Amino acid sequence: MTHHSRDENLGLWLGVLGVTFFAMTVPMTRLATGSAEAPQLSPWFVTFGRAVLAGCLSLIFLALTRSPKPQTQHLKALGVAALGNAIGYPLFLGLALRHVTASHAAVITATLPLVTAAVAAWVMHQRAGRGFWACAVLGSMLVLVFSVLRAHQLGHGWVPQWADALLLVAVVAASLGYIYGAQITPALGAERVICWVCVLAMPVSLPGMLLNWPAEPVTISAWGGFAYVGVFSMWVGFFAWYRGLALGGALRVSQMQLLQPFLSILFAIPILGETLDPISLLFAAGVICTVFLSKRFAITTAPVRTAKP
Repeated sequence: MTHHSRDENLGLWLGVLGVTFFAMTVPMTRLATGSAEAPQLSPWFVTFGRAVLAGCLSLIFLALTRSPKPQTQHLKALGVAALGNAIGYPLFLGLALRHVTASHAAVITATLPLVTAAVAAWVMHQRAGRGFWACAVLGSMLVLVFSVLRAHQLGHGWVPQWADALLLVAVVAASLGYIYGAQITPALGAERVICWVCVLAMPVSLPGMLLNWPAEPVTISAWGGFAYVGVFSMWVGFFAWYRGLALGGALRVSQMQLLQPFLSILFAIPILGETLDPISLLFAAGVICTVFLSKRFAITTAPVRTAKP
C-alpha cells in the first residue's frame, strides 16, 4: 500500500470518527437539557458552557503549539463561525430538544449537508445545477411532510411543530459557521480555526454561562451530556473531521455525513431509552437520498480569495 493510499484510508476513518462524535451531539444535548416535563440544564447554560469548556481547551492547545494570532481580515469569518457553530446551532438545538425526541431532531438536521451546499453557493459564489436545487426542494418537502405527520401523531393537528422551526434555524446557523470557517482554513489551519472560534466566543460565552448557572440540582447524567458536547462535539470532533477532510479528500470523506442521522437515531436508543422509530428511519433515509443525489450534480466553485497568514 502506498503512502498516499494510507493517508486516504486514515482520512476516511478520521472522517467516520468525526461523524460519530457529531452524531452523538443530538442525544447528548437532550440528555443535558432534559425534556419539558423533566428539565435538567438550561439550553442557554449548555450553549454557553460548552463553548467555555472548548475555549479553555483551545487556549491550552494554542499556547502549546505557539499558534500566531489571527489577523484583522480573519476576524469577520471567525465571528460568523463563532455565532453559527459556538452559539447558534447548540442554542436552537437545545431549545428544540426540550420538546422533541432525539430521533425526531435527527431527521430535521439531516438536511445539514444540503443547506451547507446552498449556503456555499451563496457565500462562496458557487454555481449549482438545476438538479441540485431540485434535490434541495425535494429534501425540504420531505422534512415538511415529516413535521406535519409527527404533529398529527402527537395530537397537535396538521400544523408543524414550532420546535422544527428551531431545528431548521440551528441547521442554517451551523451551515454558516461551516462555510465561513472553511474560508479561512487555508490561512489558519483546520484545527486552529475551531480553537480561535471557541476563544473569540469566550467574552460572550463565559458571562453567559455564569448568568445561567443552574440554581437547582441536576442529575449526573445531565452533567455527563454537558461534558460530552463541550469536549467532543465542540472540540475533539472538529479535530478528527478537519484532519480527515485534509487527508482523505473533502469529496470522499464528506460522504460520511450521510451516516450521521442514522447514528443519532441508533445512539438515542441506549443513551435516552428511545425506541427504534420506523417512520423516523424512513424519512431520514429519504432525506439522505436527496443529499446523495445532490452531490452527483457538479458545483463549479469560483476562486475564493484567502487572506495570507
